[in-house]
Amino acid sequence: MDVFHVTDQQGRKITDSKTIDFIEKALGPKSQSTEGVKFWPSKRVGVHSVGDHTAIELIGRDRPGLLSEISAVLANLHFNVFAAEVWTHNRRIACVLYVNDATNRAVDEPNRLSLMEEQLNNILRGCDGEKVARTSFSMGFTHMDRRLHQMLFADRDYESYRVARDVNCPLSFRPKITIERCEEKGYSVVTVKCKDRAKLMFDIVCTLTDMQYVVFHATVSSDGPYASQEYFIRHMDGCTLDTEGEKERVIQCIEAGIRRRVSELPTGIAALGVSLELCAKDRVGLLSEVTRILRENGLTVCRAGVSTRGEQALNVFYVRDASGNPVDMKTMEALGKEIGKTMMVDVKKVPTNAKLPETRRWAKTSFFFGNLLERFLT
Repeated sequence: MDVFHVTDQQGRKITDSKTIDFIEKALGPKSQSTEGVKFWPSKRVGVHSVGDHTAIELIGRDRPGLLSEISAVLANLHFNVFAAEVWTHNRRIACVLYVNDATNRAVDEPNRLSLMEEQLNNILRGCDGEKVARTSFSMGFTHMDRRLHQMLFADRDYESYRVARDVNCPLSFRPKITIERCEEKGYSVVTVKCKDRAKLMFDIVCTLTDMQYVVFHATVSSDGPYASQEYFIRHMDGCTLDTEGEKERVIQCIEAGIRRRVSELPTGIAALGVSLELCAKDRVGLLSEVTRILRENGLTVCRAGVSTRGEQALNVFYVRDASGNPVDMKTMEALGKEIGKTMMVDVKKVPTNAKLPETRRWAKTSFFFGNLLERFLT
């Protein structure tokens, strides 16, 4: 039996009947199962059709302008990006994109799909360097964030993260993760203490699941800006974590799973910098146009979300300069005015973690646009 005490993004009690009904259906016995989803390793680009959209999965070495190049390829081939989620972590980029054609139908022409796959592979291969990209090709639908965790875990992003963490990241900014053994019940107890944020529990559970550990019991609590989470786990084969090597690997993977969603500054401190929220009439090439402008202004995208509601496209980009440092707000405001000639723009500064641990605040990373869509429609 699982009991969850939840609030909305603003910390308020959930009273909307539609939201409650959706949660009940999503968690109930008739919810969509992802069992039977199959994955093929060793592919940079995966393509499959889901309903009226074609899903594309990409992973490779990140570099400035890469998202712009990817979206330019799709625009040139007349693919419209209906929804997308992009994460960068440890100099790696992982993307899940849902696209359709100008008639809002899934693209099932083998020649077009083959050409798109070839061109995207060339882009990723050109920036892959000494590390070959490893990605999965999914033949079924899955939650975007869930899939991104799977892709980056398969890419072993946590290995290179260990080196970056040891060199750059101050001890005070790391999540505190410990693993002990519960002799009486035969469990390994994983304790995580860190700054609280949206989807923290989701990210930790995804990581444990990808490592094939089963959570038997858990306690999760939040005290102001801090979170304390405890998981009683065993491996799928029934074994506990007995060696120091196993414990260290789990700690590395959980820490990487926590930081993927917020990424890091060059100093190793987690932050998302400045966000640019856009609302415009959806059309082929919109994503390519926006990312081109960002690239031409020397900005790099560290995380992005793309969604479509009716005929309106809602995009949010977290950006930094080409060196990975925060962008000056004056630059962003000028950029907002340039882009704002053809669409609604909202520029926000996301707090960094550059303060002392007692006072610093982690950025909330949900893609809620407040009154932006309302303003656009009026």
